[in-house]
Amino acid sequence: MVREIEPPLVQKEFLLAALAEGRRLDGRLPLEMRKVEYIFGEELGCVECRLGKTAVLAQVTATIAKPRDDRPYEGFLLINSEIGPMASSVYESGRASDDEVMITRLLEKSMRRTEAVDREALCIIAGEKVWHLRLTLHFLSDSGNLLDCAAMAGMAALRHFRKPEVEVIGDEVIIHSPDERAPVPLAIHHTPLCVTFAYFEDLQPILDPTHLEATLCEGTLSLTLNAQREICVLSKAGGTPLAADEIMGVVKVGVDRVREMVKHLEEELEKDRSTRVVEVR
Repeated sequence: MVREIEPPLVQKEFLLAALAEGRRLDGRLPLEMRKVEYIFGEELGCVECRLGKTAVLAQVTATIAKPRDDRPYEGFLLINSEIGPMASSVYESGRASDDEVMITRLLEKSMRRTEAVDREALCIIAGEKVWHLRLTLHFLSDSGNLLDCAAMAGMAALRHFRKPEVEVIGDEVIIHSPDERAPVPLAIHHTPLCVTFAYFEDLQPILDPTHLEATLCEGTLSLTLNAQREICVLSKAGGTPLAADEIMGVVKVGVDRVREMVKHLEEELEKDRSTRVVEVR
């Protein structure tokens, strides 16, 4: 459960006055994102993403399980998340907040339902053994826009992860350690990332709202897009209805931003791979 704290009226007036002049309290332009930073852990599949002061740690683990009877050729991708007092004092332990439920559902739609990860490629022996992937999201700090930060952290962790090389001899499954054979990357079809816009009455929308902006806005629109210009998920919360041309306007902005975000992620992953190769040598 979240304890909502109403910001002082003077904060709202000051924020709206700044937005009316095309500026934001942190100095950004309306459609400017905060700086994105990735911190890769020593273990493959462990990535922390920082969006300004918002931080999310993503961890991917894999075990072998029996597939569903109606999908014998598919592995599993399970997404777990929990927002607690570590992220912000407004969250309480033990009970899922509305934000947590929304974020988990949108990430499920964005990553699992759009088949970002090829689940058939997780099959080891049809009907008997498949890989069961678990993506766990730890919310470290909430300075606004947890959803976008969590999406980047989750996709970065999935692309960073490597599963053990598996050899099947008859009915025997041999799992090779990283010392014996190099781990194998996941088969990923595309990289869906979220971009969130906040709306204020009679003002242009702003991208990547801070906690204060999200609290004071009339409503939000979250888009999940990929570099192929495909809309994976569209979620609108609160506010007045938006016209089709207004939605297409933010979609166009979102496509450009997501392309930049995917390119940045690929560059950071390549840097990490290069560093690991040097360390091994």
